[in-house]
Amino acid sequence: MSTELFKDRSIEEFTDLLASRASVPGGGGASALCGALGIALGSMVGEFTLGKKKYADYEEDIKALMERAEILRKEAVALVDKDAEAFEPLAKAYAIPKEEPGRDEILEKCLRDAAEVPLRLFDLAVEGLDLMKEFALKGSRMIVSDAATGAVILEAALKGAAVNVKVNTRLMKDRDYASQIEAHIDGTLEEYSMNADEIFHGVYDNF
Repeated sequence: MSTELFKDRSIEEFTDLLASRASVPGGGGASALCGALGIALGSMVGEFTLGKKKYADYEEDIKALMERAEILRKEAVALVDKDAEAFEPLAKAYAIPKEEPGRDEILEKCLRDAAEVPLRLFDLAVEGLDLMKEFALKGSRMIVSDAATGAVILEAALKGAAVNVKVNTRLMKDRDYASQIEAHIDGTLEEYSMNADEIFHGVYDNF
């Protein structure tokens, strides 16, 4: 993997790599980027709402939403590279001969580490959708379509993160640990996919 951070690449360079035979970036990094893009659109709604008399009652709420969104957006960007960093040792672990002592323990640790990044992204997307719901309700009607777009993109991040968690947990030997993570994902995915659809249709159906 190149020492240059993926987050510092141009859009063209990143998508060229994504389309290539390179192992990273992959679905995990793309999902993290979606998370950052979706949250950024919420912040954009906030920027175009602040200072408008019509939305003065929501001024402090919007400021608080934007403050939290900025933290989440930066974390999502960082997860693009963290996902790639977690994949490299996992790929090396798979290459260890099956008969070599300690292989199972090394592989198990690498699977846990690889699952942690999309698991964090999943929870980040959940929180991002909570923010987006508020942006859609309290943001300027002139730019509310961007809140709907942000919700759709965050749903993609949510689902991408979910599948990238499960691709690792399904191979874990510690089934109690894996099942606990999978239960968290399964118990939240449907609810927040519905939430994303509600945000989208709350805007789309009113045009």
